[in-house]
Amino acid sequence: MKKILCLVLFSMMCGAYFPQVAKKTLPCYDLTEVLKVEPTMLYKPHLDASKNFGIKLLKDSKTMQKYINNGKFHKISKSGRGYRVQKLDYSRAWMVSKWKLMLQKIATRFSKETKGSTFTVSSITRTLEDQCRLRKINTNASLGISSHNYGNSFDISYVRFNGVLRYNSKLEIALERVLKYYYDAGRIYYIKERQQSCFHITVRNY
Repeated sequence: MKKILCLVLFSMMCGAYFPQVAKKTLPCYDLTEVLKVEPTMLYKPHLDASKNFGIKLLKDSKTMQKYINNGKFHKISKSGRGYRVQKLDYSRAWMVSKWKLMLQKIATRFSKETKGSTFTVSSITRTLEDQCRLRKINTNASLGISSHNYGNSFDISYVRFNGVLRYNSKLEIALERVLKYYYDAGRIYYIKERQQSCFHITVRNY
């Protein structure tokens, strides 16, 4: 009788435990559905440029770590001349090397033109799992593939300069002037996102 009771209890414990494990290991996105979402004409150049660095779609932390381990991704400092990186809850401060160099160029030029001001980087690289988490609090987050998912896109806030959240038309204009300079030079693409109050920037493999 004791053996039967033990078996029943064991079965109940397994039944309660393993479905939870399975639930935790399942991705929070349906890749088939994600891939079906067509990018807008404005956004398509960003995605096309993102696929030119030899980085496959970043699905999760494991995929991300593989590129970190083989030296494809480089750590981004929390601050440097002309920029600060805000606390990242839904993205990671790792990027392809050309992005790191471009960030430094944009920030240095901005600092020089504004006599030492800094802008704020608000988002960097995201996996599809990061995107799922972001979408739970921000319905404007992409339902499809984002150029953030390849490690060569980032966002710069145009309402946070010198660590202060406050609209500053002079610094916003100065920042966009710098971005346009590198866009005209064939180094980046950028979009001014009104809802998120940021410039979405994708580095090209020039």
